[in-house]
Amino acid sequence: MSESIRGFPFRRIFWGAPVFRDLSGSTAPMDWLESPAAHIFKFDVPGLNKDDIKVEIEDGNVLRVYRVAGGREESVVKDTVWHIAERGGGRGEFSREFELPENVKVDQIKAQVENGVLTIVVPKDTSPKASKVKTINISSKL
Repeated sequence: MSESIRGFPFRRIFWGAPVFRDLSGSTAPMDWLESPAAHIFKFDVPGLNKDDIKVEIEDGNVLRVYRVAGGREESVVKDTVWHIAERGGGRGEFSREFELPENVKVDQIKAQVENGVLTIVVPKDTSPKASKVKTINISSKL
């Protein structure tokens, strides 16, 4: 990869795997912010608590955020027949995946839900990395 492409901050969008996948027509609007110290994801999840949401790392660098499938209210009488169920169950289903940049500390990710907002903080690894370019010696015979 040439030096001009390597320095291009959105190279993964054009030359790599998908950075972002919305798997369900999500109803959880979100923001992705980047500070010098971390990537910060904020999702609107009104009415949900920490037991309703899962945050996982897959394949080493894919952040997956989704709502756990919920059931109906259990406080209703056992023989109740549901005619319409718009407030629970399927309400607010979402699943999103993000390919995280290479310079993050996946073992230090923190998440919290408060006042209807899920906040995920992904700290950056600010230590300098060794170059991934490896020079191969060329010989006259294999």
